[in-house]
Amino acid sequence: MTNHIYDSTDTPPNFTTVVDLLRYRAIYQPQQTAYTFLVDGETQEVSITYQELDLQSQNIAAYLQFLGARGERALLLFHPGLEYIVAFFACLYAGVVAVPAYPPRRNQKMSRLKAIIADAQPKVLLTTEALLTNINQFTSEPELARLRCLAIDKIEEHQASWQKTALESSTLAFLQYTSGSTGTPKGVMVSHGNLLHNSALIYKCFEHTLNSKGVIWLPPYHDMGLIGGVLQPLYGGFPVILMSPENFLQKPLRWLTAISHYKATTSGGPNFAYELCANKITDEQKATLDLSSWQVAFNGAEQIRAETQERFAAAFAGYGFRSSAFYPCYGMAETTLIVSGGLKEAEPVLEIINRDALEQKRVVPASQENYQAQKLVSCGHLLEQQIIIAHPETLTCCLPNEVGEIWVSGSSVAQGYWNLPEETQRTFQAYLADTKAGPFLRTGDLGFLKDGELFVTGRLKDLIIIRGRNHYPQDIELTVERSHPALRQGYGAAFSVDVDGEERLVIAFEVERSYLRNLDVNEVVMAIREAVRQQHEILVYAILLLKTGSIPKTSSGKIQRHACRSGFQAVSLDVVADWTENPQSKVEQHLQPEVKYLSEQVQAPEQKTQLNGNNFGERSHLPLAPTEQTIQHWLVTQIANQLNVHSDEIDIQEPFVRYGLDSAVVLGLCDDLAQWLGYNLEPTIFWDYPNIETLARYLVKNSSLSLNNPSC
Repeated sequence: MTNHIYDSTDTPPNFTTVVDLLRYRAIYQPQQTAYTFLVDGETQEVSITYQELDLQSQNIAAYLQFLGARGERALLLFHPGLEYIVAFFACLYAGVVAVPAYPPRRNQKMSRLKAIIADAQPKVLLTTEALLTNINQFTSEPELARLRCLAIDKIEEHQASWQKTALESSTLAFLQYTSGSTGTPKGVMVSHGNLLHNSALIYKCFEHTLNSKGVIWLPPYHDMGLIGGVLQPLYGGFPVILMSPENFLQKPLRWLTAISHYKATTSGGPNFAYELCANKITDEQKATLDLSSWQVAFNGAEQIRAETQERFAAAFAGYGFRSSAFYPCYGMAETTLIVSGGLKEAEPVLEIINRDALEQKRVVPASQENYQAQKLVSCGHLLEQQIIIAHPETLTCCLPNEVGEIWVSGSSVAQGYWNLPEETQRTFQAYLADTKAGPFLRTGDLGFLKDGELFVTGRLKDLIIIRGRNHYPQDIELTVERSHPALRQGYGAAFSVDVDGEERLVIAFEVERSYLRNLDVNEVVMAIREAVRQQHEILVYAILLLKTGSIPKTSSGKIQRHACRSGFQAVSLDVVADWTENPQSKVEQHLQPEVKYLSEQVQAPEQKTQLNGNNFGERSHLPLAPTEQTIQHWLVTQIANQLNVHSDEIDIQEPFVRYGLDSAVVLGLCDDLAQWLGYNLEPTIFWDYPNIETLARYLVKNSSLSLNNPSC
């Protein structure tokens, strides 16, 4: 650690490792609160100082050293909270490579977690005693059975003291598994040097100081939540207030309330978070907010939409929010986190271009009145890293008016993919064919540079990004083809389309010829939706069942996902039957007579029920203690509305996952149910009681207690 006399006005000194950074804070700011976690997303908070974090991390690190885990991997399975943060730093202190992952939920398949364990080969599993009980139900899984499971809240002070490990800037700190692939997960190898370099970039471009304050709800298992939400406040020496993503998704108001209450200067998330707040927070709720302290509202991880930022700014301008606080940025796990960002307190830079020309990889300005105009938001300028735009085929630099693949070079670029040398060389060690300049990271994203500003226009690969999470189409396609025997194996495509400013999933699959005449559309559609929800936790927007032999393919026999997307948008695919969340967009002219009726039954929606309308959704019309039947009726009606189906298609004994509801929808439904009942509910209640019948029975059993104690 660099010798340094602490001064509250100083920028952070140079460090070799993250361990040196935390030890520095523990010495010079021992009693300052480092992290505050809102247990309920609102008022129930727990905190930890830098000194407490240092000592607790040392104690667990000493035990890991005693177990001989140095140089090994440790799987971290925690709910968001202080225990996860302590465990992460304990791994760094012990010289153990941390492998953060989502803890398994009840009634959930473990495909992705098992794939991560098989790839990382961890020696130990760190968790809490409360979670260990849940994890034990999976010990029959061979991947988990061989792990040494440790509940960190039960590790007493170890007899042997922590021994500082010799670490270098290049020492591997943790494996960041990309959030998409379940079959072949890729662990990005992030070093101490990567973390410190990227933290310095964020600190500089966000203009952080010791007087900054953060509010973060992002998942701590991924780059934006971990580096931006946990490590950046440590690097800057300022406090951060954390909450779980479930608490935010359940009630988006909690995020803005925390910013208002704690006078946060920095907060943000993917584009969908701003959209959610603009759509769900009422005028009455807005009146409780003061967002005037918010200086950096970062927006990244998925496509940034000018329309969303405009709606959010208009919705909250009267409550202290300034549109100049928006901070569009671009990054990825392979670059630790940030690649480019704008100027603080500056209006986002916009570019209006011709949409048709963009499809041809050309940048042609357009007037806003032009019907082909598309408004793009700049992701900022270069941050002490080199960014070039290259032709993905010729590997040469593009002209200024051309769209190409974004290539990045700099000290934040990670070391590569764990145990994937060929993929590492292909992705992290690219060179320009003509000048031989390099190495560069090939991001797989398309974009262009104009006046030093980076504009991201799409993706070279068929990666699907929904609510800030990556999903690989080949994984989804494998899930779909296994969901029902009527689907022709290897003859399907998963792709995304823009629906009302949000990226949504579409499935197009050929039907086996033997099933065409007597196809049960309802059964096949429900099987696809349930399988995708269980395996990938996303909601399917539309499903097209195609005539055998009709899906677009290349001359070499590969499925053309882009052609499928274009065919879906142009209504030109040879459709046997289809289903969509929006019945208005149904492709009726392609339906065969023998299946058209069934398709219509799947799609026909009921009249939507509003929570505050003069109908069944209004709580005041119900008795004080609702019955099982009234709760069942409410749940059936709301789920039918979400799915755009008739209520009689909802079976109260079927698991919620059967209906393909994604996590965000389920958590929003949980909040609506809590408002209707008049008391708080745990965000996990739909997983703990996994169908309408058991959930209604539980709620009636506990309703009298809950009405007397609204915090239940």
